Amino acid sequence: MNPTLEIFSQGEEIVTGQTVDTNAAWLAQQGVICGFTVTRHTAVGDKINDLVELLQNISQRADCCICTGGLGPTSDDLTAEAVAIAFNLPLEFDETAYKQISLFFALRNRVMPDSNKKQAMLPQGAERIDNDWGTAPGFSLVVNRCWFVFLPGVPTEMMSLFQESVLPVLSSRFLLQPKKLVSIKTFGLGESAIQELINSIEIPAGVELGFRAGTDDVQTKLLFPFAYPKTIMTTLISQFTEKLGDYVFAIDGLDEMTGDLVFEINKLMTHRKFTLAIIETASHGLFASKCIGYEWLLSARYEKSIGKLRQNTISASDTNYLTSVAKQMAINLQNSSQADHVLVQLYTDDTETLHNKNKPIMVYNFLLNKGVFYQANHLINGPIKRKQNQAALFTFDLLRRYLQQKPMNFQNPKDC
Repeated sequence: MNPTLEIFSQGEEIVTGQTVDTNAAWLAQQGVICGFTVTRHTAVGDKINDLVELLQNISQRADCCICTGGLGPTSDDLTAEAVAIAFNLPLEFDETAYKQISLFFALRNRVMPDSNKKQAMLPQGAERIDNDWGTAPGFSLVVNRCWFVFLPGVPTEMMSLFQESVLPVLSSRFLLQPKKLVSIKTFGLGESAIQELINSIEIPAGVELGFRAGTDDVQTKLLFPFAYPKTIMTTLISQFTEKLGDYVFAIDGLDEMTGDLVFEINKLMTHRKFTLAIIETASHGLFASKCIGYEWLLSARYEKSIGKLRQNTISASDTNYLTSVAKQMAINLQNSSQADHVLVQLYTDDTETLHNKNKPIMVYNFLLNKGVFYQANHLINGPIKRKQNQAALFTFDLLRRYLQQKPMNFQNPKDC
């Protein structure tokens, strides 16, 4: 059985929702990757008695606890004091920690406030964790069955200390048998549609199936036990990808590092040295903003919708007219930008429809490459921000399908 890990976040701003606890989410992911069973996330405000009680309880039930926050110089930073009270370990002055804190200020030509001396007071017997990124040293200690690790709450400091000082020693302290997490990333299918497609697949004993639905994709997650046979794993993943078909744009957890839809497109565009120009309408510049820093995007501009073509009155001749307009725009843009690929995104509804969450818009995407046009149309519902984001993503998805040589002539995706 894998050792258990609890994550404990300290700070009134966490409890009251003023600060989103991204530390706990990140640490939980790291814990699972390492081979822990993550059992609890707990947040406690700046109340010494609550902190003391929680620390004592955790020491009795968890194999490892990583605590973030409460190591600063101000009166509401109570973690070290709470540890001292909970486990009868008086605070002691750590001269090395004090020198490191002093040096932090000296290198910045700043006078160290007296209050920062508090950060050099560590519980008796604690092992200091040096912090090259800020003034708050972390520390670790063992109480009862639990190895406690206390890290600063600032995310950049916390992540750096974890990776530099905590992660390297975990394997020597615990018998870790990490599970293998594989995430099949799709765009254009909702969770319910995915569930219907994969219902016939028999999940082997010990393999856990889960889903994560985000604004930009849905991930189907398979968690395999430690040392699971690779051939069986590969066969199961193939069954899932076959059922989900062309909606799969990446698989995370195998040999190659993957990212979101835009990340995958950037890899393909960069590797093949392609260039792109785009005209956006419904996405209002969001497509371009998602490509920030990518050199393959040569040109991007915003155009208003073709409002005179209302979705409920479009005839065959109107559709032909729309297509001819889009194609001419693409040809003109390719001539002016000299890009290998051109995308033209149009929608036919007016501003009122765009703002109305109860009325959908129809988005038409056209891709031009080497004189050949590819087209995909999508009906998009919801509030204006959702329409904007989905419009950008469907335009990306047309490009992705071209680059990955997937079928282009697909209908409006399910659950979108």
